[in-house]
Amino acid sequence: MTHLRWLPGLALAAVGAAAGYGVHLLLPGLPWLTAALILGVLAGSLPPLRKRLDGPLAPGLALAGRRVLRLGIVVLGLKLSLLDIARLGLVSILAIVSLVAASFGITWFVCRLFRLEGDQAVLMAAGFSICGVSAVGAMAAARRSPERDAGTPITLVTLYGTLAIVVLPALALLLRLDSRQFGHWVGASVHDVGQVVATAQTAGATALAVAVVVKLTRVLMLAPMVAIASIQTRRRDMARDAGFDAAQDPADDAASQASLRRPPIVPLFIIGFLAAVLLRSLVPLPEAALASADILQSALLATALFGIGASLRLERLGRSGLRAIGAGLVSWIAILCLGLAVVFLS
Repeated sequence: MTHLRWLPGLALAAVGAAAGYGVHLLLPGLPWLTAALILGVLAGSLPPLRKRLDGPLAPGLALAGRRVLRLGIVVLGLKLSLLDIARLGLVSILAIVSLVAASFGITWFVCRLFRLEGDQAVLMAAGFSICGVSAVGAMAAARRSPERDAGTPITLVTLYGTLAIVVLPALALLLRLDSRQFGHWVGASVHDVGQVVATAQTAGATALAVAVVVKLTRVLMLAPMVAIASIQTRRRDMARDAGFDAAQDPADDAASQASLRRPPIVPLFIIGFLAAVLLRSLVPLPEAALASADILQSALLATALFGIGASLRLERLGRSGLRAIGAGLVSWIAILCLGLAVVFLS
């Protein structure tokens, strides 16, 4: 049974995802994915569970946080139709692409300014600028980031994305945005797809439709950004290996062979994501199939988020907690301002 050592932890993550859905039904204002993450964090904070979570349940929780998350990203591609994006027009598409690039750069700069550790800056930049938790997971896979570096960005993407559900509708009233403008703003600036839906639906069907198309255009940027990160990781590994080889006896190559395993230029799950986008764009899929895919994608991501939350240790976040929260707040405000500018300029 050693080859199934991941099963108990994965089963727990699936149960946690189901419990998160139950919480969402009781509190409709709380998105399913957010509820799953919160339940995972709560489970990881209970001392009686720590020993099992860090022991026999750890392999399954890790599998949920990595492979299940990547499967969710693949299924996410079925939400995106290239025809819907084309209807936005060239000016709007270029504005959204520019927004993603600017948001990534600003968030990365702010996080570096706040001295966040390791890969937290680039992971937070991906999450805030592209598509929240999915982007954090994809970028972490491309960069081979330590799991501890992903915890803070995921927490902050969830925090500020959830705040958007309350804050943006109130700001829209003050700014006197119509439903189309509000939907465009939400789609251009809110992190996760689920958070976009929860925020935009407060202004009606028109706002929701615009928000989803704009948001999914941002999601499409996930593929090139992850490909760039993979290329940088390969170059970093090659440079490290060259230095390692120069310093070591050629006969002693065990560690060298291990270091030569480099990530592909485009990770397999990103290829799957693009394939799903093309399938949705070229094949008239039944509405029932798309609805089922939507539920499957949410279930996969909820399972992954519970696993990530259960593996998170809040005391470890304490070292950079205030700095990270400050960096997230500054980045969030900057992206809201950029998104609003895109609304008025496009």
